[in-house]
Amino acid sequence: MRKPTGTDRPVRLGPRSVAALVLISGIGAVFFGWPLLADAQSGLAAHAGDAPWLFGALLPLLVAVVVATIADTGMDAKAVAMLGVLAAVGAALRPLGAGTAGLEPMFFLMVLSGRVLGPGFGFVLGAVTMFASALLTGGVGPWMPFQMLSMGWFTMGAGLLPGPDRIRGRAELLMLAAYGAFAAFAYGTVMNLHGWTLITGMSSGISFHPGDALHENLVRFVAYCAATSLGWDLGRAVLTVVLTLTLGATLLKALRRATRRAAFDAPVAFEGNRDQAQTP
Repeated sequence: MRKPTGTDRPVRLGPRSVAALVLISGIGAVFFGWPLLADAQSGLAAHAGDAPWLFGALLPLLVAVVVATIADTGMDAKAVAMLGVLAAVGAALRPLGAGTAGLEPMFFLMVLSGRVLGPGFGFVLGAVTMFASALLTGGVGPWMPFQMLSMGWFTMGAGLLPGPDRIRGRAELLMLAAYGAFAAFAYGTVMNLHGWTLITGMSSGISFHPGDALHENLVRFVAYCAATSLGWDLGRAVLTVVLTLTLGATLLKALRRATRRAAFDAPVAFEGNRDQAQTP
C-alpha cells in the first residue's frame, strides 16, 4: 500500500484557522442553545425572525475561516475552485432525496470531502453547500443559517478524525462510516433544538417550556426527537453508511488525486526568481 504523502493529509489547521473556527462555533452554539437558559418572559417567538441577523454575522465569519486557512497554509485559488465544485455537486445531490425518509446523499459527499480537505475548509464547504442547496431547492427561510452552521460542523468533524497516515484502507472506511452514522443523528438533533424551542401547541410531554429547569426540558427534548425525527435521521445515517462503504474508496482516491494535482501544499515559485537563479 502506498504511504500517504503530505498532499494526502487533510489541510492542517494553523493558529488563525483555529481561532476563526472557535469563534464561529462559539457564536453558533449560543444561537442554538440560549433558549434552554431563557426565562418564561424571554419572548422566544419574537426572536424567530432574527435569522437574517445571524446570516449576516455568519457570512463574514465564513470568509474569515477561508482567509485564515489560506494565510496559514499558503493555498491559492485552486483550493477555492475545488470547494466551489464540491459545493455545487453537494447542492445538486440534496434534492435527490429531499422529502424521502431522510435519504440525503449529500451527507456522504460531505464526510469524504471533509476527510480530504480538513476541518477548516471542510467547515466552509458544508456551510456553502447548504446555502447553495437552499437556493437551488427554494428552501430559504429562517432555518437556513442554522442548517449552514450544522452542516459546517458535520463536515468539519470528518476533518478532525485521525489522519490517513494512521488509519488507511478498510479501517478508514469503517471509521468514516461510523462517523457518518453518528453525525447524521447529531445533525438532526441539533436542527431539532432550533425548531423545538419555537413550536407551540404540542403535548406537554414533548413541548418546550421556557423557564423550566434545564434537565426537565432536556428530557422533553429527547422525547420530541424520538417522536418526530428518529426515523428521518435513521434513513440519513443508513444511506451515509451504505454509500461510504460501497463508493467511499473510489471517491477518496479521486479527491486525493485532485488535491495532489492542485498541489495545495506546494511552495509558490515565480518564473522571475527561477530565471535569476539560472543567471551566472
